[in-house]
Amino acid sequence: MNWNDVVRFAREGNLQPPRRVERSDDEWRALLPEDRFYVTRLKGTERPHSSEMCSLFTPGRYACGCCGTELFDSSSKFESGTGWPSFTQPVDDAVIAHHADTSHGMTRIETTCNVCDAHLGHVFPDGPEPSGLRFCMNALALDKISSDEA
Repeated sequence: MNWNDVVRFAREGNLQPPRRVERSDDEWRALLPEDRFYVTRLKGTERPHSSEMCSLFTPGRYACGCCGTELFDSSSKFESGTGWPSFTQPVDDAVIAHHADTSHGMTRIETTCNVCDAHLGHVFPDGPEPSGLRFCMNALALDKISSDEA
């Protein structure tokens, strides 16, 4: 995946997800801690550098904090200096959805879990090669799965 793919998905539609998990806001609110609900269901953003996940580089996978879908592998994680966990690629293009976001007076591309629609963060074209992508994720939207479980 590269920036052209991301823009195309945001404009023309995303890939079909591997499965769907759908719940009402009340069901999500009952299942999730308040801070995770705010970030994932209300499109909030956690404070930069507020999570130890930024400096966590042990092997394993990162899953959606709402539905458990595996989203990123630690091999694609890098230190971006932004204060949020950053990745160059998802484990599968179909697990992340891309949406144009013109909030806050800027144009960005929001990323959501393609399985449950959880807000994850945004993707930018300023990451390292080979993809050139920086998936800038809220740590509250992710669960780290140990390498033994991946």
